[in-house]
Amino acid sequence: MTDGRLPFFVYGTPLPGEPDHDRFLRGRTREERSAVLPGTLLYEGPGHPYADEGHGTVHGTMVTAAPGAYAELLGLLDDLEQYLGPGHPRNLYERVVRSALPVPEARPGAEPPGPGGPGTVPGGSVRAWVYLAAAAVAGSLRTCGTPVPGGDWLSRRPPPAPRTP
Repeated sequence: MTDGRLPFFVYGTPLPGEPDHDRFLRGRTREERSAVLPGTLLYEGPGHPYADEGHGTVHGTMVTAAPGAYAELLGLLDDLEQYLGPGHPRNLYERVVRSALPVPEARPGAEPPGPGGPGTVPGGSVRAWVYLAAAAVAGSLRTCGTPVPGGDWLSRRPPPAPRTP
């Protein structure tokens, strides 16, 4: 598999239940499964997070494009993340290849998924496109950014209030 057809690791507003999921991913994915990205830290941003290299783990979702939707999904995510090309000075994010670890589905009686399949590398990790903070943004985050506890964007939300019948 070439880098051009790798899955995507998303960790912020494109996550299921977040505002950009339906707008950018709905109908364009074949599979979405929980995954983690080791060697990264997650920082608060203005309504969206930034991931950067660091001693931590970011929680997110591994997204595989639906057949025939790869180019469209890539373009939409590049636009969402304000990625204009490798090293472009106006990038907010850089699109880079990193190894993410799929999180086995917890289904009663089911065996956990084994390694293998497109993009899989030794140890069960999967090479995927991920949008990390561009150089100028990353420098600012490292000096005065606010880390997201536990590297999980969804954990910053309060739990839903109980519903009354």
